[in-house]
Amino acid sequence: MSSDAARPKPPVAKKVPKTIEQLGRTRVDDYAWMKDDNWQKVLRDPSLIKADIKAHLTEENAYTKAMLASTEDLQAKMFAEMKGRIKEDDASVPAPDGAFEYYTRYDKGAQHPIHARKPAQKTGMGGGAETVLLDEEKESKGKAFYQVGAAGHSPDHKLYAYAVDEQGSEVYRVHVKDLASGAVLESPVESSTGDFCFSPDSQWLFWTFRDDNGRPAKIYRRPAKGSAKDDVLIYDEPDEGFFIGVGVTSSDKFVVISCGNQETSEALIIPAATPTATPAVFQPREVGVRYEVEHWNDHFVIRTNADGAVDWKLVTAPETATAKANWKDWVAHKPGRLISGTMAFKKWFVRLEKVDALNRVTVTAADGAEHAIAFDEQAYALSLEGGYEYDTDTLRFVYNSMTTPRQWFDYDMAARTRTLRKTQEIPSGHDPAQYETRRLNAKASDGTDVPIFILMKKGTKLDGTAPLLLYGYGSYGIAMEPSFSIRNLSLVDRGWIWATACPRGGSEKGWGWFLDGKKFKKKNTFTDFIACAEHLHGAGYGKPANTVAYGGSAGGLLMGAITNMRPDLFAGIIAAVPFVDVVNTMSDTTLPLTPPEWPEWGNPLEDKAAYDYIASYSPYDNVTAKPYPAVLATGGLSDPRVTYWEPEKWVAKLRPATTSGNPVLLKINMDAGHGGASGRFDFLKEIALDYAFAVWAVDKGWTKA
Repeated sequence: MSSDAARPKPPVAKKVPKTIEQLGRTRVDDYAWMKDDNWQKVLRDPSLIKADIKAHLTEENAYTKAMLASTEDLQAKMFAEMKGRIKEDDASVPAPDGAFEYYTRYDKGAQHPIHARKPAQKTGMGGGAETVLLDEEKESKGKAFYQVGAAGHSPDHKLYAYAVDEQGSEVYRVHVKDLASGAVLESPVESSTGDFCFSPDSQWLFWTFRDDNGRPAKIYRRPAKGSAKDDVLIYDEPDEGFFIGVGVTSSDKFVVISCGNQETSEALIIPAATPTATPAVFQPREVGVRYEVEHWNDHFVIRTNADGAVDWKLVTAPETATAKANWKDWVAHKPGRLISGTMAFKKWFVRLEKVDALNRVTVTAADGAEHAIAFDEQAYALSLEGGYEYDTDTLRFVYNSMTTPRQWFDYDMAARTRTLRKTQEIPSGHDPAQYETRRLNAKASDGTDVPIFILMKKGTKLDGTAPLLLYGYGSYGIAMEPSFSIRNLSLVDRGWIWATACPRGGSEKGWGWFLDGKKFKKKNTFTDFIACAEHLHGAGYGKPANTVAYGGSAGGLLMGAITNMRPDLFAGIIAAVPFVDVVNTMSDTTLPLTPPEWPEWGNPLEDKAAYDYIASYSPYDNVTAKPYPAVLATGGLSDPRVTYWEPEKWVAKLRPATTSGNPVLLKINMDAGHGGASGRFDFLKEIALDYAFAVWAVDKGWTKA
């Protein structure tokens, strides 16, 4: 396309000004019409969307396809490369549970897995006949979207339950299968969040109900082989800002109902011996105090931030006296050492810790003796993989780095030895020695060191000529890990440098790192990311003309903010399902995430300071005439988290505002939600489009014939 005249013409969104008065402030929203008033129904049935909205989205998709037509060969190549790195008939390492081993596996060419089991090795029948518990590929046939959110067997191995979303709206139906007959029970659980558990005696099913606004609002119980007429409401959460869920302790002694937001939490417990008992409050909720409950043999272990334990500590409590007054410190709080997770076994207690952006595992024996599991690489990702068995010495963990594919280890906690059970196979080949990973630190505007993880081909010249992809998230205390990705290699193998920034708002350097990037400190996330870009450019890792920034969801908010603040630093922006209409969304209590999100962002409905602060950075509200980089915004029509109209409105406002002549594109998946396509290969096509856009943005592909 050698001239503007030859370019496809972008859609022009109509303006229907809507004046909004709030806390003495006035704002005008020209594109409020893009929100369908019946959006809850649209989530469940996308065909119900208003005709004018659908027409506009269809035009936007057609425009994006036309503009990126020259990248279709590159998209196809990248997709083929990514697919070629997947072992198509892959299988998980079997997880033992008594007489059986449970696993998932894929058939060649299948988008979805098969859930199955075989007799366990220790029974002497290992390798016996397979029982298929759920064939997702078969069940997904003829459906545009099919995703199993959770699946699991009853402790007596007689039933198998699985939660299915067929719209991408995260509204799940929970099915129960009788494994003796192979029949799926006729009355599934409707309107669930996908969260469920069996009682330890296998007689009852507990699950979380999702209301019409998408809020996890209630916990129900029914007989494991029961129907809707047997449903009993056992908990109704009164705080519309709390998320809730239900599970079972590792010891199988208690069913636990967890409630909370980002600042406050509460648990209720039901003894497994009396599963129909009324839930009892473990420790009454106290604003600012969060805690999580685990049970270890004859007492509780609680992970909590109580008493100023910013990076969390572990305390214990007797089974019969769980109130906070009875908590005793066990693993003291240590600033900078984030206790991020725990697992209990009969003779062992395991905790996952994060120190200076890297994870480690600490194992404690019943007699109090501790040891850590050590690793050699300077930057790596480490996670624990939950099992079914409590009375075992075996801990399973997964290790990888940006250059090293995933490795599954079984660790003998008594002998302190590890056994490699599986290494992620890359059928097309992968030589870690051809790549290099580095850990850098950028200086933030206040002098704080911000971690950056780097992946590049060995020998890459650091003279600014190599294009740079800078990824970031920075919200909810979610830590970015220096992990292996079959996807990122399609850019790195083309000479790109992949950098993952860890701005405040995540938890890479402890929970204080999160606290310094939320609410009235949210702008630290944006300025930290900008500091990372400037540091990389100064060190020869790319330059503004060949740098693309990439982030999704709350990371899409980061993309929107830095696009407004420093458009000069980037050639392109990829904002996947971006949370960019912050003032409007945080003022809309009909949206499922709004009240629970107020602790993260502030409440602009009641707090003038929160309104003003959010309004000062909200990407949609701060679009002005300036030379924006090329932008690709993506979304899903049935997304309940970041609704489709957020990227739609943002693009509608950006396009006429940019003075650079760089294109602003919108791609909405009309058959999916927040996570994109459900099939493992279809999802890769979406990633290939993102990466091809990055190449196109750096090359200014729209200017070429």
